[in-house]
Amino acid sequence: MQSSKLLRLVILALLGSISLVLFFLNFPLPALPAYLKIDFSEVPALMASLIFSPIAGVIVIAIKNLLYLAVSGAGDPIGVFANFLAGVMFVVPVSIIYHKFNKGVKSVVTGLLTGTVIMALGMSLLNYFFLLPAYSWFMGWEMTPEVMWVSVIAGVLPFNVIKGIIVGILFVLIFIKMRSWIEQKQTKAV
Repeated sequence: MQSSKLLRLVILALLGSISLVLFFLNFPLPALPAYLKIDFSEVPALMASLIFSPIAGVIVIAIKNLLYLAVSGAGDPIGVFANFLAGVMFVVPVSIIYHKFNKGVKSVVTGLLTGTVIMALGMSLLNYFFLLPAYSWFMGWEMTPEVMWVSVIAGVLPFNVIKGIIVGILFVLIFIKMRSWIEQKQTKAV
């Protein structure tokens, strides 16, 4: 029992480290603000959440962000917090739908679509009401509600929709190839 808990912790730590590496491999999208960058760091968290539970996915996201803070210094705690929230909003619905319904491609796709919508809408609201005002205060910028509204509608919302679609397509392809391996790990985890 103790060795299986230790093994699970080691697996989550490894997936968190892989997630950090993938976080550094990012790219901006044309026509969107350059600070909004696509990365594939949610893929290891999605794997953990399908193999173990939604909490395992959250742990991988937390490990990635804590490691990022340690590596980069505490230069942008608001951005790291925003990345954590976005990852949780994306990964948790996928895992809940996958574990609650038929554990197949259809439930993964449904979860990814749900996670994309939740992440896009949730991050839009959080940016408008909390994150952009926090950045404004932190950086000493003056940001009007109109500017924040435009930032959300023209930047944050489309970015999160596009990111969810891109990461979702990649994950579905990975899931199809690794489905039997994931199911084998699930039986060992139980």
